[in-house]
Amino acid sequence: MDFTFKPIGVIKTPNKQREHSPVHPRYARDLKGKVILDHCFTKGLKDLDGFSHMMIVFVLDRSPGYNLEVIPYHDTEFRGLFSTRSPNRPNPLGISVVKILSIKDNIITFEGPDMLDDSPLLDIKPYIPDFDGPEEIRIGWLEGKLFKEGDLLADDR
Repeated sequence: MDFTFKPIGVIKTPNKQREHSPVHPRYARDLKGKVILDHCFTKGLKDLDGFSHMMIVFVLDRSPGYNLEVIPYHDTEFRGLFSTRSPNRPNPLGISVVKILSIKDNIITFEGPDMLDDSPLLDIKPYIPDFDGPEEIRIGWLEGKLFKEGDLLADDR
């Protein structure tokens, strides 16, 4: 079964290349981005301003393919692709939870852009902790490996 998606806008960020871009929105709090929605979708933004955060679904359009085992950030050994957040995936989709700063017409300014500049936007959803934040969480092989100094920006992986 094949699927075809059409971008509904574009995401503008200061991240011009993969290397040296933030690896997660949490590490990009001091950066700002803009979602520029195609004008025909502007009415769909009604009531989004009542939410503090949103999920952005976008295309990782500069990902160079994938391997089923990768050495992820935060680690030194090979892991299964689906147990990582590697941007190199069979279906190159990115999902980021970011803080909404303002909405004006078809433009949403947000905090925490970890995606590259001009990434194609596929969807926007409000982030709702009661729906999206489960209470009991395990983080597998990442246990004890998070928030190391130097792991904040992408390298050449």
